[in-house]
Amino acid sequence: MYSPQRKDFVSLMLGDQHSHNYTNGKHRRQSCWRKWKQLSRLQRSLILFLLAFLFICGILSYPSLTEQWRDCTIFFIYSCLFMLGFLNLQRKPPSKRGPPALQKRGNVSDWYLSVQDYMSKFSLCLRSTVNYLLYLFPVKAVDRVEAVREAFRHAWKGYKAFAWGHDELKPISKTHGEWFGLGLTLIDALDTMWILGLKDEFAEAKKWVETELSFSKNVDVNLFESTIRVLGGLLSTYHLTGDTLFLDKAKDIGSRLMPAFKTPSKIPYSDVNIGKGTAHPPRWTTDSTVAEVTSIQLEFRELSRLTKDPQYQNAVEEVTRHVHRLEGKRDGLVPMFINTNSGKFTRRGAFTLGARADSYYEYLLKQWLQGGKKETELLEDYLQAIEGVRKNLLRQTSPSKLTFVGELSNGRLNPKMDHLVCFLPGTLALGAHNGLPADHMELALQLMETCHQMYAQMETGLSPEIAHFNLQSNNGRDIDVKPADRHNLLRPETVESLFYMYRFTNDSKYRDWGWDILQNFNKYTRVPSGGYTSIGNVRDPLNPAPRDKMESFFLGETLKYLFLLFSDDNELISLDKYVFNTEAHPLPIWPSTSSGRSPELS
Repeated sequence: MYSPQRKDFVSLMLGDQHSHNYTNGKHRRQSCWRKWKQLSRLQRSLILFLLAFLFICGILSYPSLTEQWRDCTIFFIYSCLFMLGFLNLQRKPPSKRGPPALQKRGNVSDWYLSVQDYMSKFSLCLRSTVNYLLYLFPVKAVDRVEAVREAFRHAWKGYKAFAWGHDELKPISKTHGEWFGLGLTLIDALDTMWILGLKDEFAEAKKWVETELSFSKNVDVNLFESTIRVLGGLLSTYHLTGDTLFLDKAKDIGSRLMPAFKTPSKIPYSDVNIGKGTAHPPRWTTDSTVAEVTSIQLEFRELSRLTKDPQYQNAVEEVTRHVHRLEGKRDGLVPMFINTNSGKFTRRGAFTLGARADSYYEYLLKQWLQGGKKETELLEDYLQAIEGVRKNLLRQTSPSKLTFVGELSNGRLNPKMDHLVCFLPGTLALGAHNGLPADHMELALQLMETCHQMYAQMETGLSPEIAHFNLQSNNGRDIDVKPADRHNLLRPETVESLFYMYRFTNDSKYRDWGWDILQNFNKYTRVPSGGYTSIGNVRDPLNPAPRDKMESFFLGETLKYLFLLFSDDNELISLDKYVFNTEAHPLPIWPSTSSGRSPELS
């Protein structure tokens, strides 16, 4: 039924601003039809073209219609201007009378008035068209939280169809990859599904854990990776659900990892055979990486608290104490390798906050928080390390003065920064939130901008694995990427820090940056049959070179942090009640006690 309040669209397109006052609907329709018939074929074609374009634009922009509406409108304006200009050229020239000079002058005047007339009608046309279409097709604001759920379901669809129960999905070849044979993606994603409220998906995953997951396998696993992904994932899921199934599985894998600590120095080996109960270093060295041996503490300490068995906490805290007093640091910065026989740092000339050292610094702060801020040695080491970063690794680019964290190699700074380092803004902000110096937050803000630019300055809007920063303005760019470093593995570190920064500042730009990242994941890494893939070239939007691999941390970390970033519920995994392990599995902060020991063990 025709509504008296609805403006007559065709009348407005014709510039008749009085026709909408008619009270008789029949007369109005007849008047509109007469005016429509009076238009030339070209004019009617123009109107139909504009309507069709707006309709197609709305369809193409779904489900993020409001985000894309501005771009559609801009293109619409240009299209209208072009068509109106074309129409104006088709008009018959005015009759020429008088002297040539006056003829020319009159033509210009006529043309100007014609353009004015067309622009006036165009403006009215534009406003009425948009208002009318929005009236007919109300546009809801984009539900970013639901968009993350949809992305998870799409990734889960591929995993369930082609890699169920296996470690990793290969979405392009529609098959799976195996690392340890422990269902890494499924276990890594358990608490994500619970947090996202995906009950059906969680129920089917739980059933697999209950009936199929077994750690009684003759297989070598990496101590660090299995601790943060499997042990951490099971402990977190137990805390969120209260289901003892996950605690029992956590006890099983935790006990099977303990042979790694049977070394001369008590610095654990990197690899454990969880079926045979044996451990060994990699074939090529007797070293372990510092990050790996110092980033298992949150999980083993929590396992001791829950089981009331101190062996797990004792083993990892002995490592912490050993590294605390070890020589070879530089202003709190640690080398990347440590020997399992001697217990000493090796290859001492290199210092980085990237691969092989990154989570050492993260776990200093988070253990201090986990234990109720009682373990002062951890805090001292963390504060000293941040000052070491400022003194030795911090630089600014040219021309835009982006602050970045470089690497030190034999006293020489390499202006290279791994994407992994983008955990640091969030960690700094977390420390400042818990009473550490305010300038930590200032540094966090600066580094967050740099990590954002690592995405924004790439043609795909996705960050490379490694970026090199310019200290001299020789080519006008702040960031260079070498061909071997142009891949993107769907890593979480930047969205992790965006989550912390939004929680502590409430600045909506961090949500917008995260939304851009999710949209670019959907544009360049989403596989139609299900899943997302790593890509090989973030500089080539036409051929990003899919790598046919979806890492488990995409579901375990990246999508989880995006969901929490967009959620308005700050009590959903409150940062005053939980600390996230380095695989984004939340573990509870212990109740306040007189020491840093687990309350059940004190």
